[in-house]
Amino acid sequence: MPSKKLKEFLDKNNVKYVAIKHSLAFTAQEIAASAHIKGKNLAKTVLVKVDGKMIMVVLPASYKVNFDQLREAFGNENVRLANEQEFMDKFPECEVGAMPPFGNLYGLDVYVDESLAEDEEIAFNAGTHTELIQMAYADFERLVQPKKMKFSFLSKV
Repeated sequence: MPSKKLKEFLDKNNVKYVAIKHSLAFTAQEIAASAHIKGKNLAKTVLVKVDGKMIMVVLPASYKVNFDQLREAFGNENVRLANEQEFMDKFPECEVGAMPPFGNLYGLDVYVDESLAEDEEIAFNAGTHTELIQMAYADFERLVQPKKMKFSFLSKV
């Protein structure tokens, strides 16, 4: 079942979405394959520290974060991937690594890669390693109000 907090938020805002069950998978590419969704349409959530502050970046599963672009965008050299110990308590009802890209529900700023904003629909982890939510990107943008920027590149793997 999707995270209770996420489901209540989507229902309260009258968002049409579909919950998709899939076999246990941990990497974004495995999830995309398991759920039969293109990697470009599966949004993965990555937690990053910028000068000690936790932020959420969201990009297509088939892409990788370009930390040089993030450093340039933030004008800050102190940009790095957050480790699990730094964020596991921020998402109490979610399995570690399966948090949805709704940083606004957890007090985090959200940045979305421009390439994801091109999609009509996106899917993303719903708080577990066996379920996704699929919904219109426009609804995601309206509810989360992420800042759009370019910070990723298509992964060859």
